[in-house]
Parts: sequence; C-alpha cells; structure tokens
Amino acid sequence: MTEPKKLFIKTYGCQMNVYDSERMAEAMGGKGYVQTDTPDDADMILLNTCHIREKAAEKVYSELGRYKGLKADKPDLKIGVAGCVAQAEGQEIMRRQPMVDLVVGPQSYHRLPELEAKAREGKKALDTDFPEDDKFETLKNRPKAKRGPTAFLTVQEGCDKFCAFCVVPYTRGAEVSRPAGRIMDEARELVERGVRELTLLGQNVNAYHGHDKGLGGLIRDLAKIDGLERIRFTTSHPNDMDDDLIAAHGDCEKLMPYLHLPVQAGSDKILKRMNRSHTAEEYLKLIERLRAVRPDLHLSGDFIVGFPEETEEDFQDTLNLIKAVEYGSAFSFKYSERPGTPAAERPQVSEEEKDDRLQRLQALLKEQQKALQDAMVGREVSVLFEKTGRMTGQMVGKSEYLHAVHVEAEGIAVGELAKVRIASSGPNSLKGVLLP
Repeated sequence: MTEPKKLFIKTYGCQMNVYDSERMAEAMGGKGYVQTDTPDDADMILLNTCHIREKAAEKVYSELGRYKGLKADKPDLKIGVAGCVAQAEGQEIMRRQPMVDLVVGPQSYHRLPELEAKAREGKKALDTDFPEDDKFETLKNRPKAKRGPTAFLTVQEGCDKFCAFCVVPYTRGAEVSRPAGRIMDEARELVERGVRELTLLGQNVNAYHGHDKGLGGLIRDLAKIDGLERIRFTTSHPNDMDDDLIAAHGDCEKLMPYLHLPVQAGSDKILKRMNRSHTAEEYLKLIERLRAVRPDLHLSGDFIVGFPEETEEDFQDTLNLIKAVEYGSAFSFKYSERPGTPAAERPQVSEEEKDDRLQRLQALLKEQQKALQDAMVGREVSVLFEKTGRMTGQMVGKSEYLHAVHVEAEGIAVGELAKVRIASSGPNSLKGVLLP
C-alpha cells in the first residue's frame, strides 16, 4: 500500500486564514496528502501568510530560511507560500527564495492541486489572480470526519473601505459575499459533523450582501438550524452595522452577546486621516444603540497608536473613548508602515512615543478587562465545553461572552453546553462551578 504524502501548514494571522488553511488541507487531501504537525517529515510545506502585522514579509522570508536544510536533505520536498504576503509579493518570493516551488494568493488556493502537480514536474507555479470561478464551490466537498464543537465559516471576503493604513483591499480584493444558500448548506453539514457554534468570518463581515436582508437575515436563517446553538461574527466596520443587524442582537437568542467592532482611534482628526468615514461620536452612539437592545453586550475593539501625525491630544481622545465604552477585550498595536498605503507617505510618530502610548493604552484596556471579568463572579453563564484542562477532571469552555471558563467536573464531554456559576476571576480566564 502506498504511503500517503504528508502536508505541513503553518498559519499566520486572522481566523480567516485558519479557515483558509482548513480548506487548503482539504484540497490537498484529494491529492492523497494527510496533515502532519511537523515540517521534518513533510512532503509539502505550505506557509499561509498574513500581511497585516509589522515586517510581515520579512518574517516569512526568515521562516523560509529555516527550511533550507530540509530542502537540501529532501530534494523532492515542495515548499509553497499562500495568503496575503503571497498576493503582495508574488514572483518576488521566488526570486528571493529560489527553493520556493509555488506561490498562491488567497483567492486562488482552490487551484493548489494543479499548482502542486506543476511543481512536481519541476516547474515554478505562481497564481495570484482574482479568478472568476468560486473557490468555495470548487472545494465544497469537505471530508465528513467528526468536528470539534466550534468552527469558522467564511461568508464574505475583501474590503472596499481603503483605510489609509491597510493592505487588505490590495491583497484580498473587493468585497464579495457568498450566496446565502451555499452558506446554509455548509452550516448544516458542519452541524451534522458535531459543530454547535459557528463564527461567521469576513474582512468586513457586516457588509455581507448575499442575503436579501443582509447579515442580520443570514443570522436569523442560521438560527433555525437544529443543533446549532451559538452564532458569532467578526470582523465588522461601524459604517455597516445596519438597523436589522442591531435588532438581531436583541431578538436572536442564538447570536451571542459579544461583538468585535474596531474603531482604531478616538480622535476625529486621526479617524479622518485613517479614512474611517465615521467620527468618534458616531461610533459611541452606535454602541449606545447596541447596548439598548442588548444591555449585557461585551465589546471588543482594535486600536492603532502612533498613527502618522497623532499628537498627545489625539491620543487622549482615544483613551477617553475607551473609558466611555468599557471594553471587555481589545487588540492594540503600534502603527507600522505598509508600502503602497497612503499613511506610509506621511510624517511618522517616533518609536519612543509609540511605545509610551501603547503601554498607557494597554494598561487602561487591561484594567477594564479585569473589572468586567471580576464582575462576572457570582453570575450564571452558559459554557460550551471545547477541551479537557491540564488538571484531571477539568474541562475548559467558552461562555456566551467569549470568556474562557475552567470547571472541575466529571462526566462532562467536549461539545456539551451547561450552566455554570462563576466562582473566581483570574488574569485571562474564569473559574466556575457546574450547576445541577
């Protein structure tokens, strides 16, 4: 019997890349590949890259350098680069690292089997097109293996916002929404395989228009699927949070009370320079509307400090916005230049100022996160158990607010949903007691 070929995938970046990596593995599964957790015994290494963070491309080249020895020892080993760095760098990757056999962009990875076949013939394979054929339809036949209780489901890709700091419109392309019927079919299949919670993904997910009632309409249809208990979505833009989606947070029980809604800054001057197309006041009024329909809603956000021309006064405006919202969690970063974006050409803030502002901002966010977690003590929450804990008899799951919750309980299985009373709050998680 022929030994199966082994595929190692290293995934960088967001949840959408995690989803894409799953689909790449499925595509190569049809070519006889099985996944391995180590590059050492792989027949093919695939880096699924992200271009958002600082020096993203250089980190990829550095990672590729680690595989030179493997390539020398195994001449038949094929190495590929996928994702947004692949889209941005294209042929340059092969020029700088000749050992790379194939490069594929995030809209073309359904063509991986063809590219791998070309690479096996000793040819370099490159595909960074934005093809007309639907990659999701091409890869719709997923393996029917049992799944964990949570899963990502991409419903929308691309972005038309062109924020001054962001490369997504250039690497992922224009906004495209998948048809609602195809999403529903995939969701039902995932539920049949054991999934109880779906997180809907998109670069700008609430701009979804594949349903005649937008993302809110899609969520309401998904909520009718028996066995699907929880629905989440990420990442959103404030300008696309329409009335129906706001209402869904109040009247759709399966839509969890947690929302990631990036604002990036609290200064109107900086928001305008970022091309965010909304003001701080408009964002705060939107939060008020959301909390009016769902008072217990936990908010998460993204913040960039040290954006070009940001003054101390601008930064204080951001701190004031954070104090007004009271975030349950957030992601914060120092601004880093992205070649080809408008912000890269503007006067830059010094690294010392960026460092100082980031420390102050993160201290405030950490204080808010702790306060909100501490306030959970004594409350009853619903926990979806996802894995066993480090201690014998311990289970770990997520509350409806996305808090990690540890429970000492015998007889609870992965995938079960149970009521838990929160007993204590730790730095990054909660400890609870299972209720009868």
